[in-house]
Amino acid sequence: MLTEHLQTALIVNAPDFSRFARKPKDAFWSQLITIPVSFAVTSFIGIIVSSSSTIIFGKAIWNPLDLLTAFLQEGGSGNRAGVFFIASAFSLAQLGTNIAANSVSAGTDMTALLPRYINIRRGGYICAIIGLVICPWNFLNGASAFTTYLSAYSVFLSSIAGVIICDYYLVRKGFLIVKDLYSARASSPYFYFYGFHWRGYTAYIAGILINIVGFVGAIGKTVPKGATYIYNLNFFAGFIISSAVYFILCKVFPVPANSDVWMEASDDIVDLAYVESDNESGNVEPWKGGELQTSKKDNEDV
Repeated sequence: MLTEHLQTALIVNAPDFSRFARKPKDAFWSQLITIPVSFAVTSFIGIIVSSSSTIIFGKAIWNPLDLLTAFLQEGGSGNRAGVFFIASAFSLAQLGTNIAANSVSAGTDMTALLPRYINIRRGGYICAIIGLVICPWNFLNGASAFTTYLSAYSVFLSSIAGVIICDYYLVRKGFLIVKDLYSARASSPYFYFYGFHWRGYTAYIAGILINIVGFVGAIGKTVPKGATYIYNLNFFAGFIISSAVYFILCKVFPVPANSDVWMEASDDIVDLAYVESDNESGNVEPWKGGELQTSKKDNEDV
């Protein structure tokens, strides 16, 4: 389960990078292969190293920094050189991980909230300051504290992923009006109720509530065993519940700008302006004014 918790952040933050892909399949295959494989290999190495430390030092050392300290205490120039190169790799990995999974994502979200005052770089700086203020080193006091933190992290992000995926694949079936996604006008189909998408927030909270009791048990309180069992699968529980609640709400209270058939933009489409909207009502229908430009040859001629 720990691997799913670690992947949750990348799953939710993937649109910050996939939006730069030229074709849908470019983002699909890269994520399908690299995320599961990289995390599986990393987890496998962690298990092997921790198991090996039991044989070498007589106890399992789960923290890589403690393991490097143990190597230094043994002495020897070879150990010191090995610790130097391993520590350098850790520093580079931490830098890359925080930029990709934290700084860019926070900067992008803050830019969307206050585009006049915050850009991606300033948002990244704000994220770095907040990261220091919350004293994250307290999460490393022990293995149990660290895994509890990761589990709690997954509780909130799994609900977000459930709503996003359900909205795109089941409710809208890939149909999006890109220009209206960036519009704050009341006539936009994505304006909802005064700019508030209550269906999404309701489903998000429902996905969190299913795991709340189990989370209380994880921090040391006495809770029913059933809640503990659900919390052991908190990512899947939150994802499924939030998806189901959002899907039902959208069926009972339909959202505008959706489709009855799959209508994701294909790799061959040149002109994406194939929808028209009624600015007064906000209702959106598939464009019927002509054929789509789907020829790559025509695009090259232009």
